[in-house]
Amino acid sequence: MQIERAIERLADALLTGLGLLVIAAVCLNFANVVGRYVFGQAIFGADEIQTYMMVWMAFLGAVVVGWRNAHLRMDVLVRGLPRLVQRALRLFELLLLAATATVVAFQSWKFVMTMAELDRRSDAANIPMAIPHAAVAIGFTLIAAGALWHLLARRWNQPARDQDNP
Repeated sequence: MQIERAIERLADALLTGLGLLVIAAVCLNFANVVGRYVFGQAIFGADEIQTYMMVWMAFLGAVVVGWRNAHLRMDVLVRGLPRLVQRALRLFELLLLAATATVVAFQSWKFVMTMAELDRRSDAANIPMAIPHAAVAIGFTLIAAGALWHLLARRWNQPARDQDNP
């Protein structure tokens, strides 16, 4: 499908962006170490910024993992079950993922709005706390959307991607 190919290209772009974010975090850490141990002056708020970068990396990475059905699973027993049971379990898995991600996304958006309304900021870097909390809301919103797409596209009718043999 053309839409799925476009989403795959977006997922590839997202992974590239996440790679650049990792590089930026490493550079910030390196600069902070050099500043602290060579010049005796740390970058104020660097640890906080790095933590928030890692939060964004985790939740945006989870979007790609969910979309590509590449999450870790213990499916040795499932693979031995009849095809019909495997499909039923995949359908149940997608329904549960969509429902759970939707609830978490909804609650996360409420929390992001609360943080924005209160103008709550981080202690060191003075970053609006709505920004790091938005990683959870955006991540779970996209995970829910991906699960719903897979349900509507009947992707549950296909076997899970074999990570050892893609």
